[in-house]
Amino acid sequence: MEKFTLKLNLLGNIVVRLVPIIVLVFLARFAYIFTVNIQSPPESLTLSVSGDISGAHNRNYYYSVFQNLISDGFLSPNSYSLCIETVTGEDVEALIDIGVVDSIGISQNQSPPLIYYGNADRQPFDHDSFDFEFAGNGVLDRSSKPIEFAKEVSRTLKPGGIFVIHTISKDNYSLNSLIQLFSSFKLIRSIEIDGYGYATWQPLIRQVIFEKVIGCVDNFEKMRNLRNYCFTPEYRRELIQKAEPLKLWRKSKRDVKNVKYLSSMVDISFKKRYIYVAVGARSYGSSIGSWFNREYPKQNKTFEVYAIEGEREYHEEYRRKGVSLLPYVAWLRNETLYFEITREQTRKSVERGRGIGRTQSARSSLDYVTDSDKILGFDFAGWLMSLFEERDYLVVKMDVEGSEFHLVKKLIESGAICLIDELFLECHYDDGRWQRFGYGKRSRKYDKTYSQCLELFTSLRDIGILVHQW
Repeated sequence: MEKFTLKLNLLGNIVVRLVPIIVLVFLARFAYIFTVNIQSPPESLTLSVSGDISGAHNRNYYYSVFQNLISDGFLSPNSYSLCIETVTGEDVEALIDIGVVDSIGISQNQSPPLIYYGNADRQPFDHDSFDFEFAGNGVLDRSSKPIEFAKEVSRTLKPGGIFVIHTISKDNYSLNSLIQLFSSFKLIRSIEIDGYGYATWQPLIRQVIFEKVIGCVDNFEKMRNLRNYCFTPEYRRELIQKAEPLKLWRKSKRDVKNVKYLSSMVDISFKKRYIYVAVGARSYGSSIGSWFNREYPKQNKTFEVYAIEGEREYHEEYRRKGVSLLPYVAWLRNETLYFEITREQTRKSVERGRGIGRTQSARSSLDYVTDSDKILGFDFAGWLMSLFEERDYLVVKMDVEGSEFHLVKKLIESGAICLIDELFLECHYDDGRWQRFGYGKRSRKYDKTYSQCLELFTSLRDIGILVHQW
């Protein structure tokens, strides 16, 4: 009987100790469920697009983003809203969950009635349809048609409507390119927020908010018409400071290897076109094949390539390379010029790209200028301004055998210099060499000093042009 009583007391003690533990576990579980239900969007209005954990996290992330936009007055429950190229629909779900029930998305994987088939560069909607449009998950970063993307947003968004974009590009150069891309919009806000990718977390992304403005003036087009003016924002001066220092002595191959390219410092994704112009291109392998195609960091962009070369020996080669050839000499205006070179060129010197000297306006026959010396020069600055704009990414390499001082001055005076994102300039100076021209005449090959070349590079950087010694 005593043993039985001891067993009962032991069981009683165990039960007494287990009951509080069970109660605590129950309360903790209840508190967790209650907290999750408070913080998470309601489940009743969600699409059956994805039921896994990552889908729920995506929806919760967008729910938080849109909640902040509502709090800041950029989004309202009455907004007719569009999510552009939604991947699996969580952004559309989040909008509906938060109370913006008139929301749809477009994707190549349609899921009616809320996700329609469509692309960012060809939306299946009428003009001025939406009050709010959203492009998340780096949609514009991946787009191969950013101009068409921007035009479609401008077309389908109502005047006064809000466009919000998430991008992984956070440098100020790319922000400026983005503003140029959406030129009919007014920038409202650009901030860094916590990012979330479908595969991995992004520590920070940039959220940019635009408002579509009626009759918006394209300030960049306005600036283009102003002479002697290049607007140089502070971020561009900071980039120039990061560039390799100018050398006080003649360049070497090592200096070329140490060049800090613009596209290695910033994101160039939001440009309209990508162009490389080789002025004084010589042979294809001189700069295009041997350097630009192999060395220049292009960020997987396809560049249009132009070769400006007046010497006929190289022309046939370019026709086989798929390069746009301009068989002229870059000059101040459209006129006939002649090569001030020795008349006794050898085939070997031509093949090495030698023999082209300074170009001058064509003289009369009294100066013994033959047809073989003549060549057409064209207005290089005017050509740049007729074909390209600030929204383009323009890289120029210039090797014009002493004419660079004249050309650079014309580029600055005309404002065409503002179009160039990055300039590789070879400056020619007097190094003691002479050249023959005419009959028994000779002159210094170049008349500038290295100090004058260094001053030219310095002045270009001072006005905000990223120039490299070449």
